[in-house]
Amino acid sequence: MAGTRTFTMIKPDAVEAGSIGGILNMITEGGFRIVAMKLTQLTVADAKKFYEVHAERPFYGELVEFMSRGPIVAAILEKENAVEDFRTLIGATNPADAAEGTIRKKYAKSIGENAVHGSDSDENAEIEAAFHFAGREQF
Repeated sequence: MAGTRTFTMIKPDAVEAGSIGGILNMITEGGFRIVAMKLTQLTVADAKKFYEVHAERPFYGELVEFMSRGPIVAAILEKENAVEDFRTLIGATNPADAAEGTIRKKYAKSIGENAVHGSDSDENAEIEAAFHFAGREQF
């Protein structure tokens, strides 16, 4: 299948809750092909670098602490219109506002612990994927 790519992380809250399988099932049922995936853990330095776009925001410190507290599942997904379709599948950042049938509605605990990350543009998807995966790790 040819298509565009997006990047996602199953965040520490969802990993801790044992939701990896359910989230991956929703992703594949949503028509996405997983082209790279690994269980890993961000260091504090990794999380600071990955989220540096938010460095001036008041939640940055909490975000870095949260994202480095435990393992994550990083993945690159492929599908036509991948970024937009994945953002629809994950739902609103605040699970209270997320549509029924979305990942965040089902698995997120709060606006801060919202189960998954999804790239917000094709450009950021490429940057974020390269942050986590070497070219030889993508299929």
